[in-house]
Amino acid sequence: IQAGRPDEPIPEAPPEAASPSSAAAADTGETLNILAVDDDALVLMNTVAMLEDLGHDVTPAYSAREALAAMQRQDFDLVVTDHAMPNMTGTQLASEIHGQQPGMPVVLATGYAELPQEAGGLNLPRLSKPFSLAELRAALNRAVAWRSGAA
Repeated sequence: IQAGRPDEPIPEAPPEAASPSSAAAADTGETLNILAVDDDALVLMNTVAMLEDLGHDVTPAYSAREALAAMQRQDFDLVVTDHAMPNMTGTQLASEIHGQQPGMPVVLATGYAELPQEAGGLNLPRLSKPFSLAELRAALNRAVAWRSGAA
């Protein structure tokens, strides 16, 4: 609960939103099946919890290899991935994903201000670490809009 004047809006939960799930539905219009990828277990758990708070179904993966294997077993609507991971970066993972599923939106979460252009020219929605729930929601909205435009 945020303290402040009664007339100040709470940025992460509009007054008309009854729950985080209804706020997610108002933004994206759907519950997404999301693959979250990060090699740091604590960061991954936090990202999964935030995505679930927004009303989405989430599958965690602790590496790019694990993420690619999960994509062979299950269909996802969107991928949120860390950039700095061993063996395969998030942009390399995004490039691999887009080679297999060209319309799959990928959100790149990174603590780096600038990244090399190694994702095959892909214009990935970026999410700067650390990120808030509102920033995560906005990145998901950009990714869903990108998916709608790419379809």
